[in-house]
Amino acid sequence: MDPDAPSLFEPDESSRPLADRMRPTSLDDVVGQDHLLAADAPIGRMVAERRLVSMILWGPPGCGKTTIARLLADATDLVFAPLSATFSGVGDLRKVFAAAARRREAGQGTLLFVDEVHRFNRAQQDSFLPYVEDGTITLVGATTENPSFELNGALLSRCQVYVLRRLDETALSTLIERAEALAGARLEISGDARDSLIAMADGDGRYLLNMLEQLFALHRPIDTAALAEVVQKRAPQYDKAQEGHYNLISALHKSMRGSDPDAALYWLARMLDGGEDPLYLARRVVRFATEDVGMADPQAVQQALAAWDVYERLGSPEGELAIAQAVVYVATAPKSIAVYRGFGEAQKLARRTGSLTPPAHILNAPTRLMKDLGYGEGYQYDPDTETGFSGADYFPEGMERPKLYRPTRNGYEQVIGQKIAEWEAIRARKHDEQR
Repeated sequence: MDPDAPSLFEPDESSRPLADRMRPTSLDDVVGQDHLLAADAPIGRMVAERRLVSMILWGPPGCGKTTIARLLADATDLVFAPLSATFSGVGDLRKVFAAAARRREAGQGTLLFVDEVHRFNRAQQDSFLPYVEDGTITLVGATTENPSFELNGALLSRCQVYVLRRLDETALSTLIERAEALAGARLEISGDARDSLIAMADGDGRYLLNMLEQLFALHRPIDTAALAEVVQKRAPQYDKAQEGHYNLISALHKSMRGSDPDAALYWLARMLDGGEDPLYLARRVVRFATEDVGMADPQAVQQALAAWDVYERLGSPEGELAIAQAVVYVATAPKSIAVYRGFGEAQKLARRTGSLTPPAHILNAPTRLMKDLGYGEGYQYDPDTETGFSGADYFPEGMERPKLYRPTRNGYEQVIGQKIAEWEAIRARKHDEQR
């Protein structure tokens, strides 16, 4: 039998998944990553010079990391050697390195593409170092996780990190148009359904193409109702223990700090939609109330604690409304970090001054010896004074009186500031009288 004869069982082109058939054949066809691939962009310049450095491609799913790596190898005449960190171990790495070394001796370079490179442990990551350093391989690692957290410093120092963007509406629309061109027919889809389709993809080109493949198979007009029947919304790109978690909680915290209740509610909803534990969010609102609102509105912490309590009593989804109410309350409350800053200064002062003894007049004297030593002598009971304030000094004797709590003019702290100013005047007057 002629080995070059076509197989009777060879699949035709149409049997390949749409995402595979639409895989770009040149870097110019890649959508949404012009900030890296354009002629004047970092990777584009390297390709023009046919000089690649080892790199880490960091970006969300479906943004083109694998495709870019394959095209980089083609554009620079390197052998493309793919490897998945999920299914590979030390033995697989040794084989890849040995093969790359043989190619190098023959004058052929190797682009080693490692998908999900963050899944390799520290020892496995260290094994790349000598081969990257001596040029045996050009490493292109792909990861959806923050390399700063997931890759060791030695490997990062030998690689450039490039951030790929989630595909925007323009890029996703381009993919739809290309899919229609490949199919030779326009998708019969309403404008609203098309917008919903793009929103469902949530920046993931591969997911969009998989949905399009299902829609092309319907051979009928598609509105939003029909779209909902065929495809389900993808899970949000959110990992409760990784980068997405820290990015979104930072966005929520800073939106509340910036007195933007609309943005705060949006980020709260995003985190809840991503599966975040509502009790974690309730705890963060309590922290915010004490740290960022503080004495500018002493009721803020009570509102936050009440929301926590309501959620524990009602659970989801009813209890989430209480958390939303607390978020709006603290976002719109006056802000002050005077207590936060003052306590921090007090902690530094306490560590610096060591074990200074409190002044004798505020020490209890339960024994005669302690009374004879002057404990409690001259103590004034403030509530029993004419103004309710004695003006006594409660810092250790001989210690210069520091100013730790500096109230702002925001909210209730303006009233507190006025009280403290009055007390300071009384204390200064009594100090002058005692001279």
